[in-house]
Amino acid sequence: MPERVYNVLFLCTGNSARSILAEAMLNKDGKGRFRAFSAGSQPKGTPHPLALQALRETDYSVEGLRSKSWDEFAAPGAPVMDFVFTVCDNAAGETCPYWPGQPVTAHWGIEDPAAVEGTELEKKAAFVTAQRYLKNRISAFVALPVTSLDQVALAARVREIGQLAGATSPRPEVA
Repeated sequence: MPERVYNVLFLCTGNSARSILAEAMLNKDGKGRFRAFSAGSQPKGTPHPLALQALRETDYSVEGLRSKSWDEFAAPGAPVMDFVFTVCDNAAGETCPYWPGQPVTAHWGIEDPAAVEGTELEKKAAFVTAQRYLKNRISAFVALPVTSLDQVALAARVREIGQLAGATSPRPEVA
């Protein structure tokens, strides 16, 4: 019997950088065990070009990535989420839509690489750093024994992952 595939939603206000990076990385690194999505409360409309560049340069597919509203995932017929992670402090503080199925939630805050000002090299370095921090979180998440942990233990573990190196200030869990 094939292992269950878990749906994971990464949220960020603009859905153009961190959540896009996380979606692409988990879809590859999750090796079919996880199906990742991303969305934002105020989507920018397109993924940030440097996010797409960082993904391409590290052998992640950018096919099908798009900036979209979290309303898509709260609508009837949307995939039911098993996990919902905010990756920016703004999204963590916003009132999220109701997610059917009571997903496990956590805040995995990472500094916004799209907000970095400076040279092109400094901006690119910010995306590489954000991608590295997200990669560490995703690697820890993928390694969790999801099927053998109860809901309380699983929730605690994903919150701990959010505190790995590069975490922004701690925030309350996602609604």
